[in-house]
Amino acid sequence: MPGDAPLILASSSPRRLALLRQVGVIPDRIAAPEVDEAPLARELPQAQALRIAEAKASDVAARPDALEAYVLAADTVVACGRRILGKAGDAPAAERCLRLLSGRRHRVYTGIAVVAPDRRRAVRVVMTMVRFKRLSEPEIAAYLACGEWRGKAGGYAIQGRAEAFVPAINGSFSNVVGLPLATTLDLLRGLG
Repeated sequence: MPGDAPLILASSSPRRLALLRQVGVIPDRIAAPEVDEAPLARELPQAQALRIAEAKASDVAARPDALEAYVLAADTVVACGRRILGKAGDAPAAERCLRLLSGRRHRVYTGIAVVAPDRRRAVRVVMTMVRFKRLSEPEIAAYLACGEWRGKAGGYAIQGRAEAFVPAINGSFSNVVGLPLATTLDLLRGLG
């Protein structure tokens, strides 16, 4: 962890916390940001991921209890072409995502933003290309029944059962889970 200042993870995602712990980075606190994550008209996926990550970091860093801390925020966007696939809130939304991704490649973008105690900032976007195999009707039905898709961008969780749908990725696996670890650690080191 950078410096002696505390680290605040500006995310309520258990996956991001687990990824950080996996590499020995234990945030001192978790703070859920209060940010509107709705996409802007004609906003490209990469730009959305970065904009929301920066907004999350800024929201938490501006709080009185975060002024002397490092704040780490991230946002992950799944895109098929220019189409952004949001977090699946119900089974029909997840099914639409799965059918769209079936037999195709798509991109996963994660925007990362770090704010240091001295207010310096570091931001980056990481992209991973993911290839889905062609999904059968029973595979789609079984995945929808398991419920793992709930609240997941693109309607799937690669770190779970959906990994069986992915014959290949090009880029960071942890990026697809929700936080590209190598880049995140580089940004933290660079500021501290």
